Amino acid sequence: MNFHHAQANTLFSPYELSLIKLKNRFVMSPMTRSRAVEGRVPNPLAADYYAQRAGAGLIITEATQVSPQGVGYVRTPGIHSQEQVEGWKKITSAVHKAGGKIFLQLWHVGRISHSDFHGGKPPVAPSAIAAEGQTWTEAGQKEYSKPRALEVSELPGIVEDFRRAAQNAKEAGFDGVEIHGANGYLLDQFTQDGTNKRTDNYGGSIANRLRFPLEVVDAVVSVWGADRVGYRLSPYFTGHSMSDSNPIATFSQLVDELNQRKLGYIHVVDSATASERITPLLRELFDGTYIVAEGFDLDSATDAIARDEADLVAFGKPFISNPDLPERYRNDKPLAEWDASTFYAAGPGGDAQGYTDYPNAA
Repeated sequence: MNFHHAQANTLFSPYELSLIKLKNRFVMSPMTRSRAVEGRVPNPLAADYYAQRAGAGLIITEATQVSPQGVGYVRTPGIHSQEQVEGWKKITSAVHKAGGKIFLQLWHVGRISHSDFHGGKPPVAPSAIAAEGQTWTEAGQKEYSKPRALEVSELPGIVEDFRRAAQNAKEAGFDGVEIHGANGYLLDQFTQDGTNKRTDNYGGSIANRLRFPLEVVDAVVSVWGADRVGYRLSPYFTGHSMSDSNPIATFSQLVDELNQRKLGYIHVVDSATASERITPLLRELFDGTYIVAEGFDLDSATDAIARDEADLVAFGKPFISNPDLPERYRNDKPLAEWDASTFYAAGPGGDAQGYTDYPNAA
């Protein structure tokens, strides 16, 4: 267990993440903003958007598809074409110029999708079980499509998609990558037994359910080295019709495996206000950097760092409306309210409204 001299640390203390010097303990959470342009290239405005928030110790980008098969929402960016790589280069360059550090979040939605995105064919998942809910398509909101179960023979191709996306992220100038294993997307669908009903080597026991996610981890590590790879997990997330019969056993085993691989960090969605929190357990199992997320404010985040419950704390919505969030907290300035109606773009490509037009504190 790493104790980083906890008593002296605050949110504003510098931190070294895998030899990357972070100026503070603030992480900007990955947040889908649905503003990608033609070809799922990141919006040119995204360079300003992320650079404005480079006061965070670490920025994690919005979730980014590793392949066309990984798409589940309208106007979300990818990292599988050269044009997308060129678009991301402008963003990493702007963030680095502004003194920030940025990781790309690698994403495959699995069943959280619609057949409209896949030429009329069903999306893919470990098992042919539909999630309840709706996604945004070009034609507006539609119910998630029932997925088809992936053949074992298809899995190496998806692992390769993650590996190639990791390689593309390197070419685009990122400081590292985060694998999206949370929130009911493909890797989470394999991990949890509510969505994984397979009877082959990729289903059943916890070890079998973790097989595919860990193959993805190993492929991404082969590109970046373990220390520049993070993994996001959400043990108690029940959205997207997710469930597991024993989340403590499942996620303890996952974190143990990630720890054995010496991964740079885990990013755990574990609500600041939940009565039952898994962080104390997972923190003990993981020797690398621990990032905690979900509903933290200055007080709860300060407390998490002071008690050495986490090394870094991720903030989502407050960063949307407060590009200078760390400075506001440091100088005790009031926070600006966010406008939820502009979280996702209204029109194709979106514009600056609710994106790059939130000012810094006076």
